[in-house]
Formats: sequence, structure tokens, C-alpha cells
Amino acid sequence: TVTAGIVSAKGRNINILKEDYAIESFIQTDAAVNPGNSGGPLINAEGKIVGINTAILGPGGNIGIGFAIPSNMVKSVYKQLIERHRVERGALGVIGQKLTWPLKKALNLPLETKGTLVSEVIENSPAAQAGVIVKDIIVKVNDKPINSSEQLRNMLGLMQPGSKITLSSLRGEKRIHLQAQVGSPQKLLL
Repeated sequence: TVTAGIVSAKGRNINILKEDYAIESFIQTDAAVNPGNSGGPLINAEGKIVGINTAILGPGGNIGIGFAIPSNMVKSVYKQLIERHRVERGALGVIGQKLTWPLKKALNLPLETKGTLVSEVIENSPAAQAGVIVKDIIVKVNDKPINSSEQLRNMLGLMQPGSKITLSSLRGEKRIHLQAQVGSPQKLLL
């Protein structure tokens, strides 16, 4: 079945995955996604696959909101399955908080500041070992801008444990750069 629609959001977290460190970063579309066509491609106007249809919002039939897994996530999982026959997620060991307007104001940050505020650092985690502290604002990972805590979690989740990364953060009025090694979520939960 082929349907047409508009992508209305990217990076949506709809809380359908209940495991710790689950990655949710769906593409939201109003193209008709119905039971039975999950697993089919979401394509753009050029015919390129941009996602895999996965879920719908509603009581069992299409009500105009569907969700697809982005193709970059699919590629990452596919590559891991081919190379290692299993999927490994990465984690840093921080709990991030969204930088809301009132929070930016309270921290004397420019309103255009983007990133995620570190509200907790897990003891002995890769973040703690790298020197990340509470109140750091992570603004980039490997020079890729961070706009939300969900984006940070998803980005790290697609990395292999053991990967080396550079974190760019704001600490007070200073910009700092820390080197970290991505860890395994399972080890952080022990």
C-alpha cells in the first residue's frame, strides 16, 4: 500500500519502549500507517528511504499520526547485526535535563543556548571519569550540536561501548572540552 503524507516532526519520543536506555527518536508523519504495514519504508519525494514505519497513535487504526524509525538508526542496527550478531548500546552515565526558558534565565544563559543540563552524574561512570559534573551543559558531542537530553541519549545509544568521544560543554561562563569513552548501559545499572 502506498500513501502520501507530510513529516511533521523528527526526534519524537512517544514512550512505547519501556526498557532502561531505550532509544526513541521517531519520525512523525500523517501518512496512513496501518496495522500490517509496519516494517514498510517511509520514503521521501525522491524515492529515498528515510525511515521504517513502526507505530501509530490511536486505538488500532490510522487516525492520522504514524511513526517511523529513522533510516540512520536502522543502518546502525543493521551494521551491528551483520558484524557482531547482536546490538550493543552506548551510554555515558549522565541524566540530562531540558534547557527550558525559565532554566536558561535562572542560569543567566542566552535564550538561544541549546544543549542539555547535566542534573546527575552516575558514580564511576564514563562521564564521571571524564570529569563531567552536575550543572555542566553539554552542547556538542564530536562537534555535533546537542539540542535536547533525548537527542544526547539517542546519539550515545547508537554508539558502541568503548567509542571515544569529545564532549563540548559550558561550565559557568567557560567552554570546556572533555574526552570520554562510551560505556555500556548494563554496566551503569549494576
